[in-house]
Amino acid sequence: MPPTPSRWCSGLECLFTLLPFSGPSISHRSTEAIPGILLNSPPATMRILDQITAAKAATVLLSVAGVASSQKVCKPKVDSAKLQADITIENLMKNLQVLNDLAYANGGNRAFGLPGNVATVDYIFDRVSGVPGTRAWKQEFGAQFAQVQSLSIKFNGENVGPAYGLTYSPSTSAEGIEAEIVVGPEGAAGCDPANYAGLDVSGKIVLVDRFRCPTGGTLAGRVLPAAQNGAIGVLVYNDVTTQVTAGSLGSPSDEFVPAAFINRVDGLAAKDRIAAGETLTAFFQQTQVVEERKTYNVFVETEDGDPDNTIVLGAHHDSVQAGPGINDDASGSSLLIELFHAFTKYRTRNRVRFAWWGAEENGLLGSKYYCSNLSAPEINQILAYLNFDMQARGRIGVSDNDGRVYGSVAPKGSEVIQQTYLDHFAAQDVEVTPRILTNGSDYASFWSILNKPFGFLQTGILPEEDPCYHQACDNITNIQPELLLLNARAAAHQLTVLSLNGTSLIPKVPVQEAGLAAIRARSLMPSWPNVAGMDEVRAAGESHVGCGHEI
Repeated sequence: MPPTPSRWCSGLECLFTLLPFSGPSISHRSTEAIPGILLNSPPATMRILDQITAAKAATVLLSVAGVASSQKVCKPKVDSAKLQADITIENLMKNLQVLNDLAYANGGNRAFGLPGNVATVDYIFDRVSGVPGTRAWKQEFGAQFAQVQSLSIKFNGENVGPAYGLTYSPSTSAEGIEAEIVVGPEGAAGCDPANYAGLDVSGKIVLVDRFRCPTGGTLAGRVLPAAQNGAIGVLVYNDVTTQVTAGSLGSPSDEFVPAAFINRVDGLAAKDRIAAGETLTAFFQQTQVVEERKTYNVFVETEDGDPDNTIVLGAHHDSVQAGPGINDDASGSSLLIELFHAFTKYRTRNRVRFAWWGAEENGLLGSKYYCSNLSAPEINQILAYLNFDMQARGRIGVSDNDGRVYGSVAPKGSEVIQQTYLDHFAAQDVEVTPRILTNGSDYASFWSILNKPFGFLQTGILPEEDPCYHQACDNITNIQPELLLLNARAAAHQLTVLSLNGTSLIPKVPVQEAGLAAIRARSLMPSWPNVAGMDEVRAAGESHVGCGHEI
């Protein structure tokens, strides 16, 4: 008795389920000799078979029979409600528990260049590789690793801290340096070496406030002008009350002098004492290891779907050295793992690529490497990018892509992603906080290097949203599971919309081979066009922005 079709799909994706064929002879006119061909097969199918010789028909049917023996059936078209229902708190939290355990088994973090991150990469790759209908791979790249081995700061013999040795800062000698403290120019003036005229900073340690310089960088932009005027060390004090936990100079440079990041309360107190006429001497000792180490971006993508309209989703897999990074960003990593597994049950019109970026906390290095090493055809295949960084503590937040609230406008098509998220949350009566566009997560690479439409969800980095941001307490106890589930299901809805209808919703601007030089140049820029200035950031209350990624 001939088999019955499992279901009819568009095109020739899946005509019917075949039983294994073992008949002695083949005639495409005889449905008794060919169990896979039904008497009621569509006329188009019979016409196709009419054009195949008996020998070729045997080859085709034997090949298809091998597929049938594995009981392959046609996948249903992706459906938002069903895809959302496939994602559960239990599975999301299982991933977080594993990543939490990996951190504590490896020195308390999952930071780039350290064993906890190696274990994280292995876990993610194991979770997503070997799934039928998908392809997984790793992209290796080298990046500058830095780790402070020792740090001591004293003002007139009194300890100052906690403090943070700026990533990629030169070390002092083992004995340290000791010199008078001079207060550097404040605000924008401190970004220009010329404004040190009249200040004797040669052979001294400069105390300066954190500030986003127009030449690029909130920290490097403060250190370089002081160094260029002869300072032997720089102490940058925070411009917000949040405790310093991370900060980077972007990359090693012979122009830098030893530099550290201190809390605002300590910086202002020292500044007031100097203004009152007291002479303050600083002792500053720092030993930092700086060397190149290798890490990986992890990818998995669907084999079906239009490759010329690829949807890319990303989250970073590393933490800061200060803690396990379970909200930042094991939460995004877990979200993508579960969304990937749920999505593989369905058919998609557009290809979907999931990415887990390496060394994000060191300056978005993984996503920068990926974006700056694509060929023009590969760039043109990307339709849009979705970012998931910090998904499980605070408040539901959606990127302000149209600039309605904060002014910075993302590439055309990004407003569609924003509105899709807003409509989804509105339908559930969920309040949404608009999130300002900065250079603080991997969407910035797709924006400033590739100029691709993007959107992101983020639960926030304000102290009242995530008091454990970039700290040792960002562990499994820092997570709000229901918030993570809300974001994961919103991501599922967004992916459904874009994977089925993205080509009609989002415009594409092709890149020519001649334009690759400009793309490469943008990937090396110290500053990022179109992102919010620090005045906008402060107005938005994003007081943690820049503690880790900005340079």
